[in-house]
Amino acid sequence: MNIEEAKKEIDSLVKQINQHNHNYYVESNPSISDYDFDQKLERLIQLEKQFPLLADENSPSKRVGGDITKNFTVVKHRFPMLSLSNTYSKSEIEDWLVRLQKLTDDPIEFVCELKYDGVAISLWYENQKLSKAITRGDGTKGEDITNNVRTIKTIPLTLNQSAPDSFEIRGEIFLPLKQFEALNKQRKEAEEPLFANPRNTASGTLKMQDSSVVAKRGLDSFLYSVYMYRNTITNHYQQILNAEEWGFKVPPIKERYIEKSTSVEEIMNFINHWDTHRYDLPFEIDGIVLKVNNVHQQNEIGATAKSPRWAIAYKFKAERVETILQSVSYQVGRTGAITPVANLEPVSLGGTTVKRASLHNADQIEKNDLHLGDSVYLEKGGEIIPKIVGVNQDQRKSSFSKVLFLENCPECSSSLIRKEGEAQHFCLNESNCPPQVKGKMEHFIGRKAMNIDGVGEETIELLYEKKLIKDIADLYSLKYDELIVLDRMADKSVKNVLKGIQDSLAVPFEKVLFGLGIRYVGETIAKKITQEFETMEAIMQADIERLIGVDEIGERIAHSLFEYCREEKNIQLIHRLQEIGLQFKTNKKQLDSEALKGKTIVVSGVFEQYSRNEIKSLIENNGGKVSSSISKKTDLLVAGNNMGPSKRKKANDLEISILNESDFIDLISKK
Repeated sequence: MNIEEAKKEIDSLVKQINQHNHNYYVESNPSISDYDFDQKLERLIQLEKQFPLLADENSPSKRVGGDITKNFTVVKHRFPMLSLSNTYSKSEIEDWLVRLQKLTDDPIEFVCELKYDGVAISLWYENQKLSKAITRGDGTKGEDITNNVRTIKTIPLTLNQSAPDSFEIRGEIFLPLKQFEALNKQRKEAEEPLFANPRNTASGTLKMQDSSVVAKRGLDSFLYSVYMYRNTITNHYQQILNAEEWGFKVPPIKERYIEKSTSVEEIMNFINHWDTHRYDLPFEIDGIVLKVNNVHQQNEIGATAKSPRWAIAYKFKAERVETILQSVSYQVGRTGAITPVANLEPVSLGGTTVKRASLHNADQIEKNDLHLGDSVYLEKGGEIIPKIVGVNQDQRKSSFSKVLFLENCPECSSSLIRKEGEAQHFCLNESNCPPQVKGKMEHFIGRKAMNIDGVGEETIELLYEKKLIKDIADLYSLKYDELIVLDRMADKSVKNVLKGIQDSLAVPFEKVLFGLGIRYVGETIAKKITQEFETMEAIMQADIERLIGVDEIGERIAHSLFEYCREEKNIQLIHRLQEIGLQFKTNKKQLDSEALKGKTIVVSGVFEQYSRNEIKSLIENNGGKVSSSISKKTDLLVAGNNMGPSKRKKANDLEISILNESDFIDLISKK
């Protein structure tokens, strides 16, 4: 390779790597696997070594691999927050051990740890209290996300007295699989795009401006590296034991999340154990971290500008298998969204047998240029939902037919449409398309909506097939004599069904609105809307501008709700439900006082006497309305400790009154 060819390839790699870094760290939306990214980076490093004159000082090979957004205050790290070099084989680990032994004369003991697939965090404690939480950023400086981190229950705000007065501890914040699956279930019910994987979801969550949303996500953490200017703890393993005594959640030793070793054989035993058992964990890991245990040896061995020499990561390859694409089927959601699904020749992946994989939308099918009969590559890796990541073009035959997205609904044959800005195609025949009709009824009876006991998906299927119901209002006209003659319907079950339906007449307005299944109107949004408008008539009369004025209601939600309330069939359905007796009016609770009547109040920071949610409840109980963001409509800002400076500045600029916790309590006490 000559220097011109090398320069061309280096320039291309730099451009690609910078873009992938931006996708991963800023957008939380990686477009290639970690392994493929590392291969590109390794190739760049090799070329820069071979042609040193072409190596730029700002090359991504010299960066830690993070990035800074403009959403949070930037803070300089006390100690550089470096990233780890990666290995993928036993021989590479052996080479690393040989290099280490050349840098120290004493025997080396190692600590093996799980490599959590989350977001690295640095926590600063002063006088046993959390003072700052900083992201890795670019390794030199990171973003202050303290308010968001304070909502994570496994991160202590105050430590035991045995903890040092001033120190830093680092670890990983991650989203447990159970929480991730629950979030995606909620998004699927709301017909919203699913989150790709737990790591991206955790990263995106920590960068949110509303910490109350962060608190609901259920993030978790493990802390495992202590940093002090005068560190008297001489080994890393003991630091973790001490951190547990101080009050931190650390990797449990008895679960083998962390283990000491003295040889490559012991290291590989740990690696092989977790390569096999990683799918049994309640969270994602993507490898193993190996560290020199002795702190003095760590200092002796040192670090490069990018990575410590005394620690390294062994990365598990995202398990990739090859199988045959047999066919593509299409699912119709309750809002008419069409989701293509790949039907595959069964193959074992990540400890489970995979027969199907989501293709998401027409763009993804086109991107992979899929043909029926293709030999496709399937990955799970950090993904919960298996996905097709490529095609083995060498196995494609000329007889294979290209996958073309449907033009008509697979259930009712109606023409499909794709609105501008939408990724998915839709069937608009919501009144007569069976999956949509049944899906709306299944949503309506659900626990978070009308919570109708005795009625489940199978019952809805049966009633629809027997033509006893064609929409949600028909549930309320069911009779005992109609139900008792049906299969699997005995006297007790029929009475339970009728009682559950009757009891649902008392379900509050916010759950009724959610139960209607209006696109983008989830539980929280339904509650906000019903609190603001109080009656269905008021909602139906509101224009777009009035809807957008409601806290947390954006243009997308406002337009969806506005359009729903203008369609004649929806108006007729609501009138029928009103006549039946469902609750379409907010039952006002008895207020403690009207001290805050008519006032819109924002709550920010951490409070001493009450939790943030308790402060919000006090506002509502005294006639006020809680908003998540400061605007010209804000009347008061209740400010706790560690409130972001940007919020305070905005409040001052808009001349909004700011009350501390004590002043706020005094205000509502003057009834």
